[in-house]
Order: sequence, then C-alpha cells, then structure tokens
Amino acid sequence: MTSPNSVPDSGRNEANLAASLPIAPQSTSLNSNDPQSFGDELEKTKGTATKPDLAPSLRLDTGHAAGPSSGGDHVNRRRSPLGHNAASHRRNASPDTPYHSPLSPRTRERGFSLRRSMLTRNIHGEAESSGSGTEPAVPGFAKDSRTTITIAPMASEHHGDEQAARLLKSSTGLSSLPHYETWLRSRVAKSGLLSSLRSAYKNAHKAILRIQELPPTKDGRHITINMSAGNGLLDERTNREYIDNTIRSCKYTAWNFLPRQLYAQFSKLANFYFLCVSILQMIPGLSTTGTYTTIIPLSFFVMLSMAKEGYDDFRRFKLDKAENNKSTLVLRVEGSPSEAQGKATGSVSSVQSLFQWKTTKWKDVRVGDVVKLVRDEAAPADLVVLYANGMNDVAYVETMALDGETNLKSKAAPAAVAKACSTVENLQHCDAQFVVEDPNLDLYKFDGKVGLGLEYLPLTNSEIIYRGSVIRNTPEVFAMVIYTGEECKIRMNATKNPRIKAPSLQAAVNKVVIITVFFVLALAIFNTVAYQIWRDSTEDKSWYLIDASVSFFPILASFIILFNTMIPLSLYVSLEIVKLCQMLLMNDIEMYDKESNTPMEARTSTINEELGQISYIFTDKTGTLTNNSMRFRKMSVAGTAWLHDFDVYPPTSKDAVSQAPVPQSVNQGKQPVRGGNSPSIPPLTADPRAAGAPFSGVSRNGSVGSGWKSSARPNGFQLETRTAVLIRYIESRPQTMFAKKARFFLLSLALCHTCLPEWNQEQEVEYQAASPDEIALVRGAQELGYMVVDRQAKTITIRSKATGKAEQEPRLDVYHILNVVEFSSLRKRMSIIVRMPDQRICIFCKGADTTIIQLLRLASLAENQAMKVQMRVNKRQSLEAQQAIRRESEQRARKDSMSRTSMSLHRPSIAVQRLQPIQDELDDWLNDRERDVEVSLKDEDSIYYSPRPSAHYGTRHPHTHADARSSYQAEETEFMVEEGLVVNDAAVFERCFQHINDFATEGLRTLLYGYRYLGEDEYDGWQKLYLDASTSLVDRQEKVENVGAMVERDLELAGATAIEDRLQDGVPETIDKLRRAGIHIFMLTGDKIQTAINVGHSARMIKDYSSITILDHDNDMSIVSQKIAAATIDINRGRVAHSVVVIDGQTLGRVEADPTVKQLFFELAALVDSLICARASPANKASLVHAIRKKVKHAITLAIGDGANDIAMIQEAHVGIGITGKEGLQAARTSDYSIAQFRFLLRLLLVHGRWNYIRTCKYTLGTFWKEFLFYLTQALYQRWVGYTGTSLYESASLSMFNTLFTSLPVIFIGIFEKDLSASTLLAAPELYSFGQRNGGFSIKIYAGWIFMASSEAMVVYFLMLGLYGRAIFTLDNGLYAMGVLTYTACIIIIATKMQFTEVHNKSITCAAAMFLSIGAWFAWNLIMSSVYSSNVVYNVRDGFLDRFGRNALWWLTLILIVSGCCGFETGVKALKVAYMPEDEDVFRELEKDEGARKRLERAAAVGLKDHVVEDSPEGEGIQRIRTHEEQERREGEVQELLDRPRVMFDESGIRKRQFSADLARDIEMVDVHRADHAKSEDDDGNRKSKEIASPIQEMLRKGFGHIRRSLDVG
Repeated sequence: MTSPNSVPDSGRNEANLAASLPIAPQSTSLNSNDPQSFGDELEKTKGTATKPDLAPSLRLDTGHAAGPSSGGDHVNRRRSPLGHNAASHRRNASPDTPYHSPLSPRTRERGFSLRRSMLTRNIHGEAESSGSGTEPAVPGFAKDSRTTITIAPMASEHHGDEQAARLLKSSTGLSSLPHYETWLRSRVAKSGLLSSLRSAYKNAHKAILRIQELPPTKDGRHITINMSAGNGLLDERTNREYIDNTIRSCKYTAWNFLPRQLYAQFSKLANFYFLCVSILQMIPGLSTTGTYTTIIPLSFFVMLSMAKEGYDDFRRFKLDKAENNKSTLVLRVEGSPSEAQGKATGSVSSVQSLFQWKTTKWKDVRVGDVVKLVRDEAAPADLVVLYANGMNDVAYVETMALDGETNLKSKAAPAAVAKACSTVENLQHCDAQFVVEDPNLDLYKFDGKVGLGLEYLPLTNSEIIYRGSVIRNTPEVFAMVIYTGEECKIRMNATKNPRIKAPSLQAAVNKVVIITVFFVLALAIFNTVAYQIWRDSTEDKSWYLIDASVSFFPILASFIILFNTMIPLSLYVSLEIVKLCQMLLMNDIEMYDKESNTPMEARTSTINEELGQISYIFTDKTGTLTNNSMRFRKMSVAGTAWLHDFDVYPPTSKDAVSQAPVPQSVNQGKQPVRGGNSPSIPPLTADPRAAGAPFSGVSRNGSVGSGWKSSARPNGFQLETRTAVLIRYIESRPQTMFAKKARFFLLSLALCHTCLPEWNQEQEVEYQAASPDEIALVRGAQELGYMVVDRQAKTITIRSKATGKAEQEPRLDVYHILNVVEFSSLRKRMSIIVRMPDQRICIFCKGADTTIIQLLRLASLAENQAMKVQMRVNKRQSLEAQQAIRRESEQRARKDSMSRTSMSLHRPSIAVQRLQPIQDELDDWLNDRERDVEVSLKDEDSIYYSPRPSAHYGTRHPHTHADARSSYQAEETEFMVEEGLVVNDAAVFERCFQHINDFATEGLRTLLYGYRYLGEDEYDGWQKLYLDASTSLVDRQEKVENVGAMVERDLELAGATAIEDRLQDGVPETIDKLRRAGIHIFMLTGDKIQTAINVGHSARMIKDYSSITILDHDNDMSIVSQKIAAATIDINRGRVAHSVVVIDGQTLGRVEADPTVKQLFFELAALVDSLICARASPANKASLVHAIRKKVKHAITLAIGDGANDIAMIQEAHVGIGITGKEGLQAARTSDYSIAQFRFLLRLLLVHGRWNYIRTCKYTLGTFWKEFLFYLTQALYQRWVGYTGTSLYESASLSMFNTLFTSLPVIFIGIFEKDLSASTLLAAPELYSFGQRNGGFSIKIYAGWIFMASSEAMVVYFLMLGLYGRAIFTLDNGLYAMGVLTYTACIIIIATKMQFTEVHNKSITCAAAMFLSIGAWFAWNLIMSSVYSSNVVYNVRDGFLDRFGRNALWWLTLILIVSGCCGFETGVKALKVAYMPEDEDVFRELEKDEGARKRLERAAAVGLKDHVVEDSPEGEGIQRIRTHEEQERREGEVQELLDRPRVMFDESGIRKRQFSADLARDIEMVDVHRADHAKSEDDDGNRKSKEIASPIQEMLRKGFGHIRRSLDVG
C-alpha cells in the first residue's frame, strides 16, 4: 500500500505557486474566495511601502485543512514556499508535514495525468482549482476552500510606469519565480527605446510601400448567393470587388527582381567588402595587383547567386500557375439578367436550361459563387455548405492539408438551408443572406450566421469547408464561396514572404571577416606610418630615390589592396563548389527507401553544415512519425488482457475470413448460411502455428512468443495472451461465463461504430468511416469472427458464430439501428441503440475511460478501483524518475572517464591486448546509454494478468519430455483464463483499469465499452424526447447531447480496447538517439491532446516517468502562468528527470497574446526535453518555430513534415525537411531536403550533418590560415624594402595563388573529410554535440589557427632570409629567387597540412590534391622560366631552370623550412591530444581496435537493424559482423558449460556425472520445443514451424560439442 503522502504529489507543483501581489507594510492574510474583500485588501496595500531597504520576499502559503481519512484521522499538509530550500521548509514544517527530497520526482501531470485529471474532475463534478492542477482526489485528504496568501513587503520605484503596471496586471500568478516583478520592470525600461524604434521603422515601411491595413467590418461580411457571370459582390471595407481566387507564393516580379536581388546580394558583408576593394582597384595608379582581378569574379559570383534565386522563384511561379488553373463546377446563369428573371418564373426545364454548372478555373471563382464538389475533389476556396447529398445530409471532409489529421470531419448545412438549397431550382429562389466574420487565421473557430426570412441560424466550423479540404464518401456537395485567394484560411496561415535562409556559420564567418578587415586596415596603417618614418630617415637622404616619395592616401590604398586577399574572394566562390559536391555526396544508399523507390534529395546546398548543428526538431505527427494506419492491438475483457497480432502472424488463406460478397437478400433473425449460394464462412480460430507463429501465448518482447513489441517499451514484458488463444478457448468452452462475456464484447465492437462496408471488384470488403480508429476496431472484430457485411440506414448485418462452437456454421444476424448518439469532443463518447435479433433493445456505449467510468452501474466501486490503480502507477513513476535523475547525475560525474583513458591510448607502444579494459569500458558506456530507465514491478503488476508470467518464466515442468508436453497441453485452456474472476466486479474493474494504464503507457489509444438492456416503455419515453431534441431549431446539438446522457447510465462494463497508431519503421529508435544527441523534439499536430500524448508515448518522446505539464484552454491564464512558472523552477533545480510540455493551439495563441506569459513560456520551451502542441494550425506551428529560433541564441532549428499544413514551419525553421509521404509532395517541394522516412533523419543529421559541418569548418579555417601564412610573409618583407609596398612575389604568380596552387587542398578537405566513421557516429550520438556547441568554428578556434599561421609565417620567412637570402656564396639570391622559395614552401606546407595533418580518412584524393597543387606550381615555374619576357623588376627568365633551381642551398633551405613547420604542427597537435583530448580523439583511437570497432558497428545497428539496406556494402558488413559475433557468443556459452566439472562424488562416495542446473533446464526446454515442433508438423502437414530455437538447440543442430543427456552414476 502506497503511503498517502506520496499520492497527491501530482498536483504539488501547481499548488506550490506564489502569487506576487502589490507591496504591503505587513504580512496580510486574505481570503481568496471572497473577491470583494480580496480586492479591498489589495487596494489598501497599494503604495504603502516606502522603505527602499526592504528586500523583495514573494511568498504564498496555501494551507489545506485536514480532511477525514479512512481511519478517521486528520492529516495536515503544508506547501513549502517556492524560493526556499528544502532544509528550511523541513525545519519550519510541523511534525506531520511530509518531506520530499529535492531529488524526488515531481509527478505533476506525469504520464496519464490528463486521464487522471479528467477522472478527478468527473468524479467530483467540478473543474480544476487554480492551485491543484491535476491532483487526484485521494481518500483521507480533502482540500480546504480557503487559501491563505501572505504578502511580504517589497520596495518599488516605478509606481507611475503605466506600461509596467499593465504588464504586471497581466502577469497574475507569475510570481512563482522570485523577483519576477523587478525583472519585468527593468525589462520594460530597457525595451522602451527599442520598441519605439521598431514602431517607427514599421510606420516608415508602410508609408514608403503604401501599405494600408484594411479596417474591420462593422458586423461581419454580408454575402448573398450570386449566380451571374457579370460583376461580383463588393467588399464593404474597400468598396471594390472581393479579391480574386488567385494565389501567389513567388517572391518576385519581373519589375522588382533586379533591385531586390542587388540589395540582397550586397547586403552580405563579404560582397560589400569586395565591392569596395574592387572600386579602389579600378582607380588608376593605386593597385599593385591588377585592375579587374576582383570585380570580374565578384560579378560572376553575384550573377550566379541571382540566377539560382530566380530559378527557384520561377519554379514556385509554375506551381502557383498549375493550382490557379485547376477547374471546378460553378452554377452560372445564361443570358442577361432580364432573361434570367423571365425564365426563372417558367417551368422546371426552363430553369434547368437557364442555370447550368459551368467548368470554371479556380482563379475565376468569386465570393458568392455556388460550386458543386464531387467525391475526392478538393475545395477551391473557403466554402459554406448549402446541401450535401450524403447519408443524413452530411458531407465527410478530409482536412489533411490543413491540420494533418486523417480523421474525416462531418460537415452539414443547417436543416432549413439544406431544404432551401437541395436543387438548382431551389437555389434560384433562395434568398438566404450569410453573415460571416472577417478573414482570420483561426482554423478551429468560426463565427457566422445565415438568415432565411426573419429567422437567423448560427454558423460554426461544422458548416464550413476550407480550401485544400477534400470531399470523401459523399457523392456531391453544394457550397457557396465566402473567402477567396489570399483571404482563405490556408493561405493566411502560409508564410507569404519566406525568409532567405543563410547558415549560422556565416554569422561567425562575418565576425571573422570584420576582425580581419580591421586587421588589414591596422596593418596598412602601420605600414603607411612606417613608410612615413622611413621616408624621413632614409628615402630623403638617398640620392637614388629622388622624387620617389608617395603621399599618404595612395600608399595606404596600395597597402589595403596588397593585403585585401587575406579575406579571399575564393572563400565564397570555392565554398559554393564545396557545398555543391557535399550535396551530391549526400545521396546515400542508406537513405534510399526501397518500398517507395524514393532517394534522399537535397534541394539546396546553402545550409549543408547546419544539419550538423541542430538543437531543436519540430515534427509533424501524421505521415511523418505515424504511418497513417491504425491497428486493433489489445483488449481487456472480464479482467483478462489479450494481444491481437494477426498482422504479425496472419492466418493462412484457408483459415482467413472470407471476403465473399453479401447476398442480395438477407433474411431477418438468426439463420445459418448454407449451400453454395452464400459466402463460405471460415472457422473463428486462426491458429498461430498455421502461419508459422510460435505456440506460446505469453512472452517477453523479442522472445519466442508474439512478434509484436511495444515501441514505447520494447524491453518490457508483454503480459497479455494472444487472441488466437482466446478464440480456441471460446470454441472449446463456449458455455462458460467468460466465453459469453468475450463474445458479447466482440459483438460490441462490431455494432458500436459508424462504418460503412463496401465491396470492391475483388470481392473484398472495405470500410469507410469518419475515423480510422473505427475502421481498426471493426477490422479487429472481423478478424476475431464478427464481420460487418452490410449496413443500411436502419440495419447492421453481422456474420458470426452465435455460440462460438468450432463445429457450428456461421450465420447472418440482422440488428436494427434505432438511434445513434454521435461522438463529440464534449461528450467524449458515442452510443448506438439497437434491437437485437431476439427483439430486446440494447444500448452500446464506447468512449474515454474517464467518461465511461462515471456511467457504470457500479460507478462508485469503479472510481475507487481506478484510484488504486493510479496510486500504483504513481509509485512506479516516482521510482523510475528517481532512478533516471540518479543515473544522469552519475553520467555527468564520470563523463570524462573515456577522455582520461584516452591518454594511454595514444602511446605508440601500446599492444592490442592492453586495449581490452578500454573495450570493456566502451561496452559498459554504450550499454548504459542504450538502455532506458525502467523499474520492473513485474511481480506486483503480473497479478492483474492471466496467465501470470511466473507460470511461464519461473515455473519449470518436472515431467519428462512426452509427459511434460501432454500435461501442458491438457491444462492449457484452464491455465489461460480465470473463470472465477468474471463474477468479481471489483477485481474485474481493477484489472481492466490496470490494463488501460498499461496500454496507454505503450502509446495505445484506449476506449472503454459499456452496455445496458432497455425496457420497451423506457425506450419509448426516451425516444419521444430524442425526437423533439433532434428536430429542434434552437440549440439542437446541445439538446441531443443532454437527451443522450439520459439513457447513457447504469451501464455494465463490457471491456476495453487499445488501438495502435502505427509508427513508421525506426521512429522510436531514431528519437531515442536524437535525444541522446542533445536534440529537443517538439511535435506539432492538429490532433487532439490525448491522441498526441499517446503517440508521444509510443514514439518515446514521453517516458513513463516524464513530468508532463499540460496547458489547455480549459484553464485561465493565471493557472497557465502558474504551471509554467512551477515547471521552470523544477527543471532549473534538477527535480525533473524528463520534462514534457503539452499545449494546444488555442492556449498557445492566448500565451502569445500576453507578452509576459509569452516570455516565460518560451523560457520553459527552451528548457524542456520535449514539447507537444496539439490542435496546432499552420500559423501556430510557424510562430512556435519562429519564437524558439529567436529566443534560443545559437540554436539551430529543424522542421520536418509531409503535408501542406507543414510548409509554414518548414520555411520558418533554419532547416526544412520534407517527407514524401501520403499527404502528397507539397512539403517536399518547398523543403531544403526531402527524405522518404523519418528514420533517415538520423543518418542525415548524425552522419552527413556532422561530416558537412566538419568539412565546412575546416575549409573555412584552412582558407583563412593559408591566406595569413602567405600574406604575412609579404608584411614581414616590408621591413627590408622600406615599407614601400614592394611585393615579394611576382604579380602573375601572386594572382594564381588561390586559383591554381592552393584551391584543391582546401576544397578536397571540404568535400571528402570524415573525422569518424558512420558507424561510430550512429553508435555514439553524444558526439553530435560537437556541432551544437560550435566546436568546429569559433573566434577562439580561429585565433588558434591564426596563431599557428603567424608562427609558421615567421619560420618560413626568417629561415628563408637567414639561410638563403643572406648567403654570400650563391648564384642567385635575388628578389625573385627568395620569393619563389617562400612561395614554394608555403604551397608545400599548405598541401601537407590540409591533406595529411588535418585529414583523418586518408585516401587517393589526398595524394591527388597534393600532387596537383605542388606539381602545378613547379610546372608554372618551368613555364615562367621559359616564356617570361618582362624581366625588369623580377629576374624570372631562366631563373628556375638555370640559376637558383640548380642551387643545392635553395633546395636544402626549402627542405628545412617545410620540415620545421610540419614538425611544429605535429608537435602542437600531439601535445593537444595528449593533455587536452577531445571525445573525437578517443573514438578515433578506439576505431583502430578491431574489437571496439565491431562493438560500435553493432551499436550503430541497434533498433535500425531491420531497416538496413541489404544491397549496401555497409549493410552487408553490419549484418555479417552481427551474425558472426552472435555465433561466437553462443558457442562460447556452450563451451563454458561443457568445460565445467561434471564428475562429482555424493555423500556415499559414489562418483556421479552431473550437469549444471542451467544446462539441464535448457535441454529440457529444448525437448519441449521439439515436442511442440513435432506436434505442429503432425497437425499442419508440410507446413514448418518458425519458432525460434534456443542457443543450445542451435548448437546441437550444428554438431558443436557433445552433451550426454543421461544422468549416469558411474
């Protein structure tokens, strides 16, 4: 029994919040339940504190009066004030006050808190209080209605600040954070000037571009039906026609493309810098490096970028044109208005000839037009439904393009409108006037009304079809256009002018460029000043330098031009080449989807490196994480849980449920199907062994039982028995209580739904429904023997076996539908009333468990049992959270253990055997991170399952082989079900609710089923009320729901179901590794909150021990702000093991409207591990991405989705990924990169993203390094030429430095570098943090490279000058010879460093780059020596061939220079690795060891091993290594058993040959498996069993070793 102190802890954080109130001179106790007295006291306290020395002390004490416990005792509970530590709270607490450690988990709305809160709310019939959050009611505790608030004095200096007062007023409840008001006032003061400047800029922008905001209408937009082809309706706001239906997503026109692109290109710092330099160069007499050497490549580069941007925009233009030219049917009138009026009064035929449906392009559709939509047609604009030609006049609409939901929405016109618009003739006479709200972004709310005569009817979202929606399961719909073009909801949610994406690395490079610019200016000024000094001291006194002086500005400009290439233009030109090649190399076979024949496709090369820096991922749910398919997975009936895995082990063809067509005539009542005229009916059983499935019904995931495993808890036990066993049990014992209960529950699945069966040409049944969940349930009932074969307006026909006997022939039963009370978000349930074949009336009700529990006959008992279950869940979650926090602390404590070990790894004398401890530590390190925290309470939880797992895993059968098999077979069915449990209501309730919690933990969607038989008199009386409510013209929906609630009472519990929203392959494993990589996962979906939470569990975004903070629209902003503050404090104080925030789109909009709450919310969003936003519109998604992108500095965001509703967030994020999924290619077309499956994102980020980041960083650093190395020698040379700007290098050679001689080494490292192998990066996602923390490029790293360049430049220059330049016995040591020597040394050093020292995966490309670079330089010298003619300044002619090229000193000096620089580089690198090793250094060393490398390859394939492309070399390698390692492990285990001593002496001294106990048990289990196998072969003929053999059995088949099975006494 859990202690009562731990139970209400789920609401502790919400109740622990402080209310920061106006200052008071003394602590004042207020009654918060009396608003008048509360307000009066506040007014009295305002402005009375004048002592500035009083420290702010914000505190709230919420005292809860003791409630009667079960034993009659009273327990006092006190809340510790936030901001005080646990120790002070413990000292001040009363002896009865429960104490919680700071490390104890906070169960605030954790796990199933949404269900718990709803259950509590329903039980007590009241909403959540502001302080309780979702705290469940617990026996023994009662909350006092009074809350005591202690107001402490606080100094204030800004009583007159209106803005601060307004913000403080809106920040009610935010004072849970200490000193929040002080912070807020200071922020307002600091942001005042900035806000004014922003406002002035916006006003100026609007004035210049003549942007005028349209005023709102007085009472909405008034629209009448317009069928004329003439003028359209007028917009009241502009007195012009409403805008047309043309959409435009391209950014440019033919007129503004050139000016906007010129501004965009030269707003880049580098382009502007080079433009200024090129202008200086073109001034005659200033440049010493040529006139057009900068402007020509700059112009080419800018034009290339502009052409690329223009092409992308032209592609968008073509897509817009294709959509605008789509066609639809619009009702038009032929002839003039007078003719129309005359013919309209004529016959029906004349009206039909006058009004015709004309095919019209979408762009020509106008407001007021009446359009006709047919099945599977998309809506061309926002429409109001006039008439639907469907069942019950309802149209079903798919809104996947808007919100990503797969559920069909039902749309229906008001009854009066539908009657007035049902035909073309009626439309002509319809005088309805529609009044709708002005265009806005909200997809989930619509306000309007329609007037028919003097009567006005409301319009809501239920009558509106938005553009992009698709009509499903409805023959045709008449609708009127209310919004067109850019005023449609989907267009208003779209990003109109998406920003031009630029890599964040570019910002760091820009800073470096600015630093380098200042360095160039400083160097030029220094040399200019030095020249002035040299001119005064030397030049004026030298007779040979008469009239050679240069004024200040020309010499300064010449030095700027001389050193300007320290920022080379090639940095940007070559970078485009590098990124283009990177983009081509990203076409990885491992990211190819064989099923859909879709490769990974990169649509941009600009942001390749950002793939290696992602910190936040925003993902859609439907089609991105999930597979858009639902499966009936588990159920609980009569206290027993069952696993339905027919999709894993499908029945064979002869056992499959027949899909034959339904007979044309179906007789009433119970009649068996006979003869050949009726479809053949298969037996109900689907033996798993018939399809190769193992026999055992209960198993642990991954063992010999079911092949299905939970994605949320893959290592957990599956305690459920398979439904194939249930069918066998029903057939063998059809008259037992359990069998009857199970059959009736399956009948409930087949009846309680709205599915329509349709038979296709292959004579297979297909179901159509508004929700895929219903289809999954009906499919499950069909697979279990209850097949819906026909549904008419008033009947449902079920094919089943009434008694469940195996030998009985199936029959068709007809159930009359009397009433259907449909599902609504408020009711959270649906009901159907049917007349059974025996003429009894029964109501079946299904819905959320928190709702159905209240409707049960034994509701009080059910509530108590639910609370018991929740207490156990809280206990387990608390233990798991504590363990997770402890493990995280331990990992942080020993995070450097691998680095410390690496110091010994780099010793060259180490032997392979010495690495074994490192391999063991690596194995422990990987195992620790691959396994999640899971507290096993199997012994406690298993008592709620039948059969108990101990019977399978702990019990050993003492029988011999044949006896054991026969005994097991005889007791099988009795073992599976506890018949005595069926009549025990308390046990059934407790087990069922435990099952529901367990199902939900696995991410399954749960429903509870109830039923009740009605008397004729009761039904007749209720039917009259229902008829009145359903025909009411006022508040019809509300009345129908109220009347429905009258009959949905006193239900009997039928059972529970669990539906799996199937994830795409590898999604949970991918999210696990992304989380280990330090990436926050945010899921933004249009689904409901509970659905999103379920998917969050199955995708492992939510752990079972996660602390979930739910912010929904049911709470006011004060409660929302309190929850946000409490969650922020808990996370910052380390009290939360794994934090998750769940918010809906409506609440997000309210949060964004309040600046103070918005600030705090995004602070929290940046801290949490995962965030789920449900009911999110495209605008909500984009705004959330934008806020995180702006709020979290240096964090790179990624958005991934597959539908049109994801385009806005894809364009808003730093990186946009499109999934080529079932929602179409809209997202993929507008994305930066597209992939076919979510799992490919792991390799895209962890492997290619990191490689691209490393490559780009090294390319950039290498470029700056080589420029400094080369041009600093020029600066050093100026000392010996009087700072006159004389170049050490010949001008032609100088201009080719970046183009011919040093481009390949840096380009190749930017294309081919791989610092670690792909398997290592996938095995250790923690290495991904290198890019997140900017470990590849920063000012500090840049400074280190520049230091090395400066040092090496001095080594190069002074060795050249000392050893060769000043040599006296040499043939030629002139300016050109010294320049060529320095030039050659620089080229060799650059090539060696870039392709030898810095490259870790050396290949033929390294040798090619070095050979081409160095070889090209020497070839250039040979050519120059032969053909050079202008031998005035530089003695080039024959210099290399005949003079210094034949000088041994020249070559010796070159060798010494290169050796010195390379030795310096190697020494610095060795010291760094030895004394400051990085994680990358450790893993590079581990990769050299074969054992460690194999372990990393195995870890890389964990979770993804089933998804490796078999044809790829790496996939084959991993599979081969895994098989080899597994075989070695098994052989080693068996060999260890064989090597054990088997000869022992008993007490009598007799020698006995004996096995180990484990080996004997394993052999016994082998025998049992063999008996099962033999039995299966006897039963199924040639069909072989696919059961998984034990390791020893496998070794025996291979003939490994020799095991004697007899226990001989020798």
